[in-house]
Amino acid sequence: MDVLKSNRPLIVYLDVKSPYAFVSVKPTLTLERELGLQFDWRPYTLDIPSYLGSARKEKGEVVESSGRSPKIWNAIRYAYMDARRYAELQGYTLKGTEKIWNSSLANMGILFVNLHFRDRIPAYLEAVFPPFWRRELDIEDINVIKDCLRTAGVDSSDFQTFVSRAGKQMHDHILDHRFEAGIYGVPTYVLGNDVFFGREHLPYIRWVLSGKQGQAPDIANEVFE
Repeated sequence: MDVLKSNRPLIVYLDVKSPYAFVSVKPTLTLERELGLQFDWRPYTLDIPSYLGSARKEKGEVVESSGRSPKIWNAIRYAYMDARRYAELQGYTLKGTEKIWNSSLANMGILFVNLHFRDRIPAYLEAVFPPFWRRELDIEDINVIKDCLRTAGVDSSDFQTFVSRAGKQMHDHILDHRFEAGIYGVPTYVLGNDVFFGREHLPYIRWVLSGKQGQAPDIANEVFE
């Protein structure tokens, strides 16, 4: 797997434990549906402790913390506030997580569905993202992820083998090559030779995928002097 190449028009990198990835799912699916295209949905499992430190909460109170300065805590609080306002606009609940989850199983679920049950991608993303952010889903339990697959109408019988073999190899390959490819977070979109970080680029991506008709989104508004 080439991290930056696909036979589909757009690569979408997501991590289930990212609030910014969560609020990007619905508009990205909407774009895919409106254009009548199939995007290439892939996992990017963030190593949060490596750049934001780690912490664990119980009943909303921090009980363990390592490598987090007051500045980092403030940045994290803002990130949740920022994502929460958009989640609410989409009709979702977004509660801050109480620990840093290992999201690799849920993320390999994205890869599994994308490769073998492509038409069920919207259903799987809906089965895993919203309940996780309501704190209703243990994404570290493979049986829970298999239940999410079944809820999405996916045959999960081969998922155990997938996550221990081909799925893990592809998942880890992405992580091994992400930085050299210029991918540092989620959501990340790869469109041709261009890499875009953040859902704010969706209007521009829509413009390119629609044949660059009319003005580009960044110059579409009247400029007052």
